[in-house]
Amino acid sequence: MAEEILIVKGLSKFFGGLRAVDGLDFSLAEGRIQAVIGPNGAGKTTLFNLLTGFILPSEGSFFFIGKKLNGLKPHQIVSLGIGRTFQNLEIFSNMSVLENVMVGRHCRTRAGILSSGLRFPRMRKEEKAIRDRAMEELIFLGLERRVSRPAGSLPLGEQKLLEIARALATDPKLLLLDEPAGGLNIRETARLGEIIHRIRERGITIMLVEHDMSLVMEISDEVMVMNFGKKIAEGPPRLIQRNPQVIAAYLGEEVNHA
Repeated sequence: MAEEILIVKGLSKFFGGLRAVDGLDFSLAEGRIQAVIGPNGAGKTTLFNLLTGFILPSEGSFFFIGKKLNGLKPHQIVSLGIGRTFQNLEIFSNMSVLENVMVGRHCRTRAGILSSGLRFPRMRKEEKAIRDRAMEELIFLGLERRVSRPAGSLPLGEQKLLEIARALATDPKLLLLDEPAGGLNIRETARLGEIIHRIRERGITIMLVEHDMSLVMEISDEVMVMNFGKKIAEGPPRLIQRNPQVIAAYLGEEVNHA
C-alpha cells in the first residue's frame, strides 16, 4: 500500500466572515492522481494557495512527507518538493521559453552570489546543467522547437504546457495543477490527459483542480469534492458521479431521495 505523501488536518482559511476553506481533512497517497472539483467559489484555489505557502491558514495543519508545512514560505515549500501551476498563467511573457523553464531550477541551484557574478567555473557548469535540464522538460512536453520564442507569443495551449515544464523543472514529488485544461480545445485536453499520465509514470504524485469533468473522470484515481469550503464527498470517479450531494452542489438544487 502506498504511503501518504500529503496529510491535511482541520485546515481552514477565513477572510473576515467568509470561510473559504473550512475544516478540511484529507490525505493523498504517493503515486496517485487526485482531482479536486466543486462549483466556483468552493475554495479549491484557496486550498492550493494554502498548500504552497502563498497564504497562511487560519486553523489546522498540513504535512508533506511527514514534515509540517505551516508557516513555510513558497520557495521553502518548492524546495521540499511541491511544484504548482496557476489558474491564471504566471509566465514571464518577455523571456524566452527556455529562460522561463530555467527559472524553475532556481530552487535547486548551489552557486553563491560571488561565483555567479564573477562567472567562476562552478557557476558556468551549473548554468549549463540548468539549461540542459530545462531542455529535457521542453522535449518531454513537445516544446523543443519553441525554445527561443518569447513565452508570450505562444498560443494558450502551449503556454499551459510551458508552465507545467517550469513546475517539473523544480523536481517536484507532488505537482499541483490549477485548472490545467481551462481554455483548451478537445484535442489539447486529450493531449493534456496523456501528459498527466506520463508525469505520474515519472513517480510524481498529482493533485489537480479542474472543471472539465470528462478529463477528471478519465485520469483521476480519486476525486474530492468541495462546496463552500468544505469537503462534501471523496472517492473513486464513478462513485462521485452518482453522489447525491455532488449532484445537488453542481445543479444548485435539492436532490430527491425518494
